[in-house]
Amino acid sequence: MKVLVVGGGGREHALAWKAAQSPLVTEILVAPGNAGTSTEPKTRNVPVDATDLDGLLDLAESEKIALTIVGPEQPLVAGIAARLEAADLKCLAPRAAAPRRSRRRRAGQQCRSRCPAY
Repeated sequence: MKVLVVGGGGREHALAWKAAQSPLVTEILVAPGNAGTSTEPKTRNVPVDATDLDGLLDLAESEKIALTIVGPEQPLVAGIAARLEAADLKCLAPRAAAPRRSRRRRAGQQCRSRCPAY
């Protein structure tokens, strides 16, 4: 099966590396990826930005992606998971409301404690 990992940071590198270890996975596409992900076995970077929801959807459909794993918060908040699921594509990611709730909670903690919440 083919897997799409959305993002280009260390978290996405780790996700691609671990997915590559599965005997069920034939190829992993990382959008946009980084220098490290380009060296992993079964993995190739694709020049689609993590915030380009239409481009990611087109890529998933044209490459016949079996599972999309989303790392960064921005495409999650923009609703990438719902868009993929509406196109009958499987997606491993929290839904759009989860990152927004988390961000509001951190802001509330900062206000109460007067210390930055990380």
